[in-house]
Amino acid sequence: MKDALTVRERPMQLELRTIEPIASDERHGTARDLFTVWFGTNFMLLTIVTGGLAVTVYALPFGWAVVALSIGNLVGAVFMALHAAQGPRLGVPQMVQTRGQFGSLGSLLVIGIVIVMYAGFLASNLVLGGEAAARLASGISDVPGIAVVGILSVVAAIYGYDLIHSYARVVSYVAAPVLLLAAIWIIWVHGLPGDFLTRNSFNSPGFFGAISAGALWQIAYAPYVSDYSRYMPQDTGARPAFWASYWGSTLGSLLPMILGVMVALVAPEGNPIAGLVTATRGIAPLVLVVFLVGIAVANAMNLYCGALSTLTVGQTINPGWSPGPRARTFIALVIFVLALTGAMFGRTSFLHLYEEFILLLLYVLVPWTAINLVDYYLLRHGKYDVADFFRHDGGIYGRVNGAAVTCYALGILVQFPFIASPLYTGPIARALGGVDLSWIIGLAVTAPAYFWLARRSQAHERSIALSPQ
Repeated sequence: MKDALTVRERPMQLELRTIEPIASDERHGTARDLFTVWFGTNFMLLTIVTGGLAVTVYALPFGWAVVALSIGNLVGAVFMALHAAQGPRLGVPQMVQTRGQFGSLGSLLVIGIVIVMYAGFLASNLVLGGEAAARLASGISDVPGIAVVGILSVVAAIYGYDLIHSYARVVSYVAAPVLLLAAIWIIWVHGLPGDFLTRNSFNSPGFFGAISAGALWQIAYAPYVSDYSRYMPQDTGARPAFWASYWGSTLGSLLPMILGVMVALVAPEGNPIAGLVTATRGIAPLVLVVFLVGIAVANAMNLYCGALSTLTVGQTINPGWSPGPRARTFIALVIFVLALTGAMFGRTSFLHLYEEFILLLLYVLVPWTAINLVDYYLLRHGKYDVADFFRHDGGIYGRVNGAAVTCYALGILVQFPFIASPLYTGPIARALGGVDLSWIIGLAVTAPAYFWLARRSQAHERSIALSPQ
């Protein structure tokens, strides 16, 4: 058997594994790879657009926008990074591991939502990629940009894990200097407007809205994390995996978001890509090309994870099925076509749809991440029977874990009075002047409720097992 330390990353070799556990002799990589995969993945136009929401949609001044986005990213990344240790320990994708909390059939509820999330982010990135390419040369449509981003994304999703890590590493080395150059260019070459620091005023709904946007950006990565750490040696260590993922994702997200805040204030043109071109006039082609490549990396991750999640659904329905790279390729292409269709129909109202999309994700992902982390760290301490994840009856985890499903539903319902969104504003949020505290309430209720219910259920099962027949 090969020593895991002798295995090397092979970006141009087709990955043969899909959702099955990764054997020890196929493990490779270090915690440093987790830093670059999350740092490089976030250097894209969608991150810049999300940062710009703090001054456009949430109407905050520059200083408060940076503070709110920093708080959101720093807090949200804690939950994202806590999932990083699960990959090396268990060697399976995140959605397969979710069977350990929800049961084999119960997990389908969460997996279905996550697949929609992947397709939604994929469509959003395609819209921005098309707009960016159209800005590179006058007179062309957004189709070439969508095609280039799509081809790069699909190729990486087909080749799999190693090529995506390699993509992200290259972007990490290239995009960070370009982002710094763009910021310097905006400040010293074009100059900041006189009201740069004073435009807009502090408002509580906007401040908490921007915090939520930053937190959601990080929490939305929670279903991805194990997918990109599952090939790492089991002795990678929880702390190195946590800190590498935490700082990679936090810095990789926050820096482009701050650039987005600057662009929105310097060139408030309504269209974020047009604003970026105006703000970086003179080096705009370089900036757009680099961030276009970043979009391709992010979309490769969305396609790859979406394919793995879809294969997990198929294997749940047909436990005897062992999907291979052909199945992953086919599913990735199907997801791409669906996302492309959504992008073409939704591009005219992109910012409005995107804001509603990220808020909706926040409400449904928070209870899942609370349940997953409580179960992994506080109840089972990382000890799972991986073979039972793949049994037709769910093994020791059963088909449906009533405690998890109940707490998941509770975690969503308890947020409703605190929601403040364009679609719905709850009574408590209205009384607070439009401040949205829903995700905080969701975490605060779901985590202890699941801990109590799951402990009670486990104690009952042990008492039955020990009782005389």
